[in-house]
Amino acid sequence: MNDILLPSLIQYFSLNYTQATMIQFSFYITYIIFPLPIAWMIHHYGYRVSLLVALITCSLGCALFIPARFLDSYLFVLIAIFTVSTGITVINVAANPFITLLGDPEGAHIRMNFVQVFSRIGYAATPLVATALIYNNIGKIRFHFPYMLLAVAILIIAVFIYFSKMPSLKAAKEDKFSVPGLFRESIRYRHLFFGVIAMFFYVGAEACTAGFFIPYLTEVIGLSKTEAAKYLTLYYIFAAAMGLTAVFVLRFVRAHKLVGFYGISMILCYLVVIFLKTGYNEYVLASLGLFLSIMFPTLFSLAIEDIGAFAGKGSALLNFAIVGGAVFPPIQGMIADKFGVHVSYIVPCFCIVIITIYSFFFTKIPLMKRSIGYK
Repeated sequence: MNDILLPSLIQYFSLNYTQATMIQFSFYITYIIFPLPIAWMIHHYGYRVSLLVALITCSLGCALFIPARFLDSYLFVLIAIFTVSTGITVINVAANPFITLLGDPEGAHIRMNFVQVFSRIGYAATPLVATALIYNNIGKIRFHFPYMLLAVAILIIAVFIYFSKMPSLKAAKEDKFSVPGLFRESIRYRHLFFGVIAMFFYVGAEACTAGFFIPYLTEVIGLSKTEAAKYLTLYYIFAAAMGLTAVFVLRFVRAHKLVGFYGISMILCYLVVIFLKTGYNEYVLASLGLFLSIMFPTLFSLAIEDIGAFAGKGSALLNFAIVGGAVFPPIQGMIADKFGVHVSYIVPCFCIVIITIYSFFFTKIPLMKRSIGYK
């Protein structure tokens, strides 16, 4: 939704790109504030209660878009986005380590990618549906309308979960931990420590790529917002298709190799988007979805590979790293305001360079240590 909301709010509130990137900032800043309190809640009240809290919080955040629209308040919009993101953060902290630990360790990369396929299908449907809901027949912007519908839908899901027989599944009790202690402890696991850094840059890359997707197509290529939304849909269709394909590819290709090769492919695509006008740049931009699709789940599982009981704390660290989505879009926005949207794509390109270096040299089995019989 943020990728469709950003260009509509630029028009509605007459924002520049730097101001508009406060959408991503408000969304991702929650990941540095809430992971530890959420971990405490999960350990004390279990997954079922935590999921209910998450859904109710998301529903409340969506409902806040209604007064934001009628008060014409951009600040209220940011508060609403922050509230929605708080609920989503609960789901991320709870679900991701749970998925990786369900089954054989060798299948963790595959399970994470399989789950992400469902997210990508949702992403693919959003641009066309959200654009149709935000812009009415005469082009008037009603940015609150899709969120009003989401508030009701999410609340209904919460009611179903409340009356379901879903077990609480309280997590195993762990010692109290602090953020400094968490980072000190993580240094024992080299691939986790550098994996947190890689995740920080990955989330920045994804937020920048999708957040400026429609502005790039409308300003640089000259497409209408409706046409641009179709290519954003294609971007997410590519992501869903490749995510599903990765479930099978990862049975034959090591996860860190796949991330590295996809990283190189993305760097080439970014360079085309920045420096060339091929006549097919919209397809090059959409093709980034093919390669980004496997990054989050695979980087996550690579980072917590073989760390045993530290997996829960490692997950909290990796969720802190998601704050990268709050850091890089404002930088891209400032570059876009000064040099143009196409030049601003140098920011996600740099992020992917860092991820590619991590994948080849700083994972559990880095390229420089790989040999026959290495375990």
